[in-house]
Amino acid sequence: MLATDLLRIAEVGRVAALGGLDARTQSQLGQFFTPAAAARLISSMPSLPSSGTLRVLDPGAGSGILTAALVSRVLAERPELSLEIVAVERDPALLPHLRATLDECERVGDGQVMAEIVQADFILDSTGLESSLNLDAQFDLVIENPPYGKLPVSSTHRVAMRASGVDAPNLYAAFLALSVAALRPGGQVVAITPRSFFNGPYFGEFRSHLLDSIALDRVHVFDSRSTVFADTGVLQENVIFSGTRGAAPGVVELSVSRDHTDDVVSRVVPYDDVVYPDDPNRFIRLATDADDTRVAELVLSQPCTLLDIGIQVSTGRVVDFRSRHALSSVKLAESVPLIYPGNLRDGRVAWPRAIRKPQWFQPSNDKDRAMILPEGWYTVVKRFSAKEERRRIVASVWSPIENPGEVAFENHLNVFHFGGCGLDQDLAQGVAVWLNSSVIDKFFRTFSGHTQVNATDLRTLRFPSVETLRYLGSNAVTSQVEVDSLVKEFVEK
Repeated sequence: MLATDLLRIAEVGRVAALGGLDARTQSQLGQFFTPAAAARLISSMPSLPSSGTLRVLDPGAGSGILTAALVSRVLAERPELSLEIVAVERDPALLPHLRATLDECERVGDGQVMAEIVQADFILDSTGLESSLNLDAQFDLVIENPPYGKLPVSSTHRVAMRASGVDAPNLYAAFLALSVAALRPGGQVVAITPRSFFNGPYFGEFRSHLLDSIALDRVHVFDSRSTVFADTGVLQENVIFSGTRGAAPGVVELSVSRDHTDDVVSRVVPYDDVVYPDDPNRFIRLATDADDTRVAELVLSQPCTLLDIGIQVSTGRVVDFRSRHALSSVKLAESVPLIYPGNLRDGRVAWPRAIRKPQWFQPSNDKDRAMILPEGWYTVVKRFSAKEERRRIVASVWSPIENPGEVAFENHLNVFHFGGCGLDQDLAQGVAVWLNSSVIDKFFRTFSGHTQVNATDLRTLRFPSVETLRYLGSNAVTSQVEVDSLVKEFVEK
């Protein structure tokens, strides 16, 4: 058999394994199997020695397709290189498929490949006093598609990770942290994961731990959100990245394709263009082409942060399911407007509006009163943008002229304010113009691969001067063409 046939056979096994999964178990274990074309791309990323023995770990191995892709590459490109593979899998239903794939790898490898299966919970059996895997610093390469799924704060796996020194809020973050620990100094990790850990406070501690442990070598991003795992229903924006344990940061190869089957376009950039040295949040930014770099340089050259301007941004104070007693669909004696994301339309807040959400907030106690903001101009941004929206950041302005009096904002909004009070009109409108510009949208996409916009993300942005913002806000612009034209004229000059 040719080495190229091995991956084809492994793909048949993957489809069979996927078809036999129990849907509830698949969801609980976060199982999403790697298609053959994506496995081939992942296996192409590590640097391979020309000879010797490479010890490889495949945690959460599933049906074994990543190992098969790596073996295919080694047999074709490195005839003098031997592989010793340890595949860890928890689900007993997958073990026959994994065994069949690894047996085929050994048979085709004809002495060049040795593979071992370990049935274990990779997280629990790698942590704690009773850990049975003992994999630390034993491997030259970890290649993985880790499971996806949140780890509740009190869950056994989350507690085990914290006890080991890393707070991993998600299954794939836990797998990555343990995978890096399994590497020898100079060893490589190659993984396909959601892009969500690249930014935001939720993954902040884990992101710092990862970047302290490895230097990124390459990051590959897919333009399409839905094609990589099309047969498993995953709509996450996924990336493939590789990194080397203990290496000094140098350059990073950034590459992009529409999906795992298209041609790849890549460029090499300085490490500091990906992880900014002065960024306390250590966001991972992907300027995949020259235009991304131009936009990043433009935004980063702006003179102000929100702190410089004196503006704060906070999530809306009303969590509606906790304040059901105060929600009203009709105006009552002391009720105030209640603003939801659905009220944001074309740069302004349309209220009241028929959006199947209560439009009034009726306070009944001091706790309710504390959720209300005084009359004023406020810039508001959706915390979650819909997938069909053109921009990731969607900003609008609340006008006290159109709606005099106090106002309450629901928790799915970010609200810009001065110490809990409103901004002046031109500044509120100018901030909205800047945030709604295509420049900011493109910049934001370089470090955020999901539709959530955190207040932390907004605080890290740079803004033009107060004078420029007020000038932007003094111009009555609504369309995207008008917004971009104004920004181009007065900010990009």
